[in-house]
Amino acid sequence: QVQLVESGGGLVQAGGSLRLSCAASGSIFSIKTMRWYRQAPGKQRDLVAAITKGASTNYADSVKGRFTISRDNAKNTVYLQMNSLKLEDTAVYYCNIATDTWPSYNYWGQGTQVTVSS
Repeated sequence: QVQLVESGGGLVQAGGSLRLSCAASGSIFSIKTMRWYRQAPGKQRDLVAAITKGASTNYADSVKGRFTISRDNAKNTVYLQMNSLKLEDTAVYYCNIATDTWPSYNYWGQGTQVTVSS
């Protein structure tokens, strides 16, 4: 059984910062890619950022230059540092991991609410 536990969400004023964490535990041999998604009310879940096992990163255009994804492989933890937050960053943020196995398995966190106020 694999569990992803997210933390760090909350209420912040526009221009502020938050740091999300997602720790994976359970029967995990190795994690290939770790991702953060977000879903605003009434909208689809969108990819925000991704980081590979080798620490290559990718970001959605809307967060480039403001968000930074990182990971600690020893702790099976992924982070999302969010700076210069905007009202439109308000959403539930979900972490996702893909295992480095064949076949690869995907697991999701329960989500953490980020609310940016004016």
